[in-house]
Amino acid sequence: MDSNNKDKLEKLNKFTRRNLSEDEVYIFDVVLCDNEVDRDCECFSVKALEKLKELFVGKTGIFDHNPKSSGQTARIFDTQISEDPNRKTSRGEIYTCLKGSAYMVRTAANEDLIKEIDGGIKKEVSISCSAASRKCSVCGQNRLSKSCPHKKGKEYGGKKACIILDDITDAYEWSFVAVPAQINAGVTKKSYGQPEYESGGEINGCDNETVEKLCDNLKKDVSRLCFLAGENYKLLKSAADKMSVSELLEFKSELEKKCRKNPVPDILSGDEEESLKSFRM
Repeated sequence: MDSNNKDKLEKLNKFTRRNLSEDEVYIFDVVLCDNEVDRDCECFSVKALEKLKELFVGKTGIFDHNPKSSGQTARIFDTQISEDPNRKTSRGEIYTCLKGSAYMVRTAANEDLIKEIDGGIKKEVSISCSAASRKCSVCGQNRLSKSCPHKKGKEYGGKKACIILDDITDAYEWSFVAVPAQINAGVTKKSYGQPEYESGGEINGCDNETVEKLCDNLKKDVSRLCFLAGENYKLLKSAADKMSVSELLEFKSELEKKCRKNPVPDILSGDEEESLKSFRM
């Protein structure tokens, strides 16, 4: 065992009743959130990310923000702040993200989930936290205490208005979701090696039954993205149903780019809001 893996095991075993071995656990890294403006025209301040770094150690991973204990699937045992000095956010800041290292105990019950993570199907994540400050990027007003005339997503002085989340008071959980608010949030390369997609769309290490399950889940993710992308939803969904895994992955990437350029509006009609509840996580 190399020193890096040994260090990870020592940190995760702080949360276990007995020391687990490398063969007993599955470890993966995930970007939890960053300071880029998300689909809801909101972003975290770097100060907020630093606070979340402290609060997310030990937090559980679930599905779709459903608080049932039966959905608990993983736990964060370590966090770090990562900066990319060569990358700027849409607001002109140095791109900064919060990364977490998570572990699961290998069992027969989560064998398929591990394959889905390795295969790139279960990838996107979303966090749940509480912020005492939601400042308007235009005037600096805390929208929790007083409203302001600036609308999220609209341009003022050549810059789009957004809400800056700060003064984090608590972090609740992180979830696997189909369509996260933050474009960059999701599983990164697995710490102990990760299988790649083959050119034909097959997935290394997976039998036909597993590939079929992964493809079905990917189609569901693409279907939700088609809805958020807007026009010709039924046509886009119909096309996605006929695609291979590699084609779906490429299509999903393009839809995510489109959703990034066209975030969900600040105010939706009653029918749009009800429809969105069925798709957005």
